[in-house]
Amino acid sequence: MEQHLGFVSVQQRNGTVTIPAQARRALGLDRPGAQVEVVLRDGELVLVPYIAVPAETAWFWTEGHQAAERAADADIAAGRHTDFADAEQLLAHLQALSGPGDE
Repeated sequence: MEQHLGFVSVQQRNGTVTIPAQARRALGLDRPGAQVEVVLRDGELVLVPYIAVPAETAWFWTEGHQAAERAADADIAAGRHTDFADAEQLLAHLQALSGPGDE
């Protein structure tokens, strides 16, 4: 969806552009650490919003983990999963898979 928010001026001295508050709020650019990527594309200036990821959750966004997430999503979509009513059923299932004496 495209929404026209009006025009902004470019400061001659340093090229600063102010992004309208409505756009900053809508895209989360009012959060600490927010950045925009600047892209020149076919004669247009495109600003792509980026929000900083806390260090303790950065592992989730690694390529290896994202590949595993995509694989899990594909398995779920294809019906390759088992649902359990509670943790006890899950643990019993895992115990049965490990075989007798494997504790």
